[in-house]
Amino acid sequence: MNIQQRLTRRKLVMIGLPLLLVIIAFYGLTYGSVPISLRDIWGVFTSHSQPVYEKIIMNLRLPRVLIGLLVGACLAAAGALLQGVMRNPLADPGIIGVSAGGGLAAIIAMIVFPQFSYLLPVMAFLGAFITSIVVYTLAWDRGASPLKIILAGVAINALLGAITNGFMVIYSDRVQAVLPWLAGGLSGKSWHHLEFMAPYAIGGLVLSLFAIKPANLLLLGDESAKLLGMKVEWQRFLIIVLASLLAGAAVSVAGLIGFVGLVVPHAIRLLVGEDYRYLLPLSIIGGAALVVLADTIARSWFDPIELPVGILLAVLGTPFFLFLLKKRGIMR
Repeated sequence: MNIQQRLTRRKLVMIGLPLLLVIIAFYGLTYGSVPISLRDIWGVFTSHSQPVYEKIIMNLRLPRVLIGLLVGACLAAAGALLQGVMRNPLADPGIIGVSAGGGLAAIIAMIVFPQFSYLLPVMAFLGAFITSIVVYTLAWDRGASPLKIILAGVAINALLGAITNGFMVIYSDRVQAVLPWLAGGLSGKSWHHLEFMAPYAIGGLVLSLFAIKPANLLLLGDESAKLLGMKVEWQRFLIIVLASLLAGAAVSVAGLIGFVGLVVPHAIRLLVGEDYRYLLPLSIIGGAALVVLADTIARSWFDPIELPVGILLAVLGTPFFLFLLKKRGIMR
């Protein structure tokens, strides 16, 4: 593919993906157990709709769609940043244990110290951050190869899963409220949950835009980045902190939703290349679109059962992950 073709594809993606996001958002508002037309949705926002439609849109679907947008954007941005820092396109908050770390901290806050539930995003962030540092440290030996990161992440994931199960056994009387959260989903989410996570999510997404330049420099390799005046280890540390904040914000409300941070950045990378000026913003848009679409399908296509969106994304994401492993030769 020549440069002109690449630029044309990049422009098409930059125009088409935001339009797709708008279409999916409206799809999430209209589709469900009670179909609502676009005209009726317009009536809701202009105070000319039936009361039942207003209740469905304003109390149920709109906050859920907005939360889905933020959750998907945060997970995709965290995945893109971690892939840059670890120089590994297979890195993902779920696969390498970052989400599990945030999840364990959140579960501790929910079932051990429920009186501090208002600190849930902070706890999830700290858990995600500590886990990412541990994985990166274990994988580092004059460099962090994809295989080492994946193996370290799988091991840490298993350990955190065992600890989580241990807490659930010890506090078995409080587990029922946590089970839907463990599966990952947006069921029952309301304006309260949106207000709960929005400051952390929006703040992290805005800050992630300032990570575009250092992420691009890290793609050149540590030595080249140092020659250009970059404090490599410090910038890497800050980006890991930022990715942990994003993953923690998503986990604190939506639970353990995986593969968004793997699938979306890698798909965008195939379309527009490695440049984070395009990769990161488009990953944010793509992640938001994917989670809202998957959540709408999960709550609508299996009626009367509402499937947790985390399960649906795992079913879709696992084959994609195996394909990437095979493509990169790690499974040979």
